[in-house]
Amino acid sequence: MDKISLLNQLENQVENHLQQVLFKFQNASNENLLKPSNTGGWSIAQCLEHLNTYGNYYLPLFEKEIAKSPDKPEANYIKSSWLGRKSIESMNPETGKKKFKALKNHIPVANLEAQAVIAEFLNQQEQLLQIIRLAQSKDIQQIKIPISIAKFLKLNLGDALQFLIVHNERHIQQANLNL
Repeated sequence: MDKISLLNQLENQVENHLQQVLFKFQNASNENLLKPSNTGGWSIAQCLEHLNTYGNYYLPLFEKEIAKSPDKPEANYIKSSWLGRKSIESMNPETGKKKFKALKNHIPVANLEAQAVIAEFLNQQEQLLQIIRLAQSKDIQQIKIPISIAKFLKLNLGDALQFLIVHNERHIQQANLNL
């Protein structure tokens, strides 16, 4: 796949996530945002806080690695690694139906400041849009990002961005089930 097409697709997905959270959750009551799922799962706020914990890990890494990478706008073709493809497929709500147990440091508490969680999520999505735009002038195949569950394993930036955004999609869909 070519880099610009991928980054444009990812930018559109992030814009969609921003719009969903702005229109569906931002003005919802604390009661609705903190109400546990009927199935015993996470509340809307917990879904978004879970995503915020991943943003707290990945976004600074993306920025750091992009900043130290030389400009290579001509680097256009990207290819997912085996680990990247498997990670993205497993997290994609369309292809990865398996449930995962969240790691301890990514399990949100129940009594959250719901509006602060939403504000943080929106800020992180704006930051992610900036990262995607900065990545357009880089060789995203060569930028390596350690994954959160095993830092010795690394994904190229293209795969890492796809993973983070598809993970966001998965949990935004989960949050939408609580409406």
